[in-house]
Amino acid sequence: MAATPQERREQLVKLFHEARGCERCELSQSRSQVVFGAGNADADLMFVGEAPGAEEDRQGLPFVGRSGALLTRMLGDAGIAREDVFIANTLKCRPPSNRDPEIAEIETCRPWLNEQIRLIEPRVVATLGNFATKLLTGDKTGITRVHGRPQVRQIGTRTVFLLPLFHPAAALRAKGTADLLAADLATLPDLISRPLPEAGA
Repeated sequence: MAATPQERREQLVKLFHEARGCERCELSQSRSQVVFGAGNADADLMFVGEAPGAEEDRQGLPFVGRSGALLTRMLGDAGIAREDVFIANTLKCRPPSNRDPEIAEIETCRPWLNEQIRLIEPRVVATLGNFATKLLTGDKTGITRVHGRPQVRQIGTRTVFLLPLFHPAAALRAKGTADLLAADLATLPDLISRPLPEAGA
């Protein structure tokens, strides 16, 4: 029998407490705290970014710096409240000096994300930037070629619509990228309303 929403929320809280003590890789030695993710535990829409930055490491919350502020504003413009979505990263700990995640770190951390997706049961997973997109699609095609094009993917045990998006940090650096991100975000309400894809579709 499927777990009830209350049971899934309780399991997500338990997962959060487990993740906070994670020492599976060397990032546990340099982080201030684990950035598990935040938002609605019953969200139809889940965002997955790359890794926490300095401000996220300090606060223990994802996307709380300038990139996060831009994402929140753009979500609002698309008619989506940030508190209605769940936001996480492929890595739960900040890499030193904000360097790129290493393959071993991504693979070590991936079970946490897969379990989050299983428990939250999103209909749509929106990947922010190249790292998250390549990890969850298993495809090395760059974000500039795949952004805004929904895909059907199985992540762990969950089949979802996956929508690759530019990272808000890239949108902060270039207005053209910001315009593309805003246009792609505007397609999310329609995508969320579609019937869930079948496994293997």
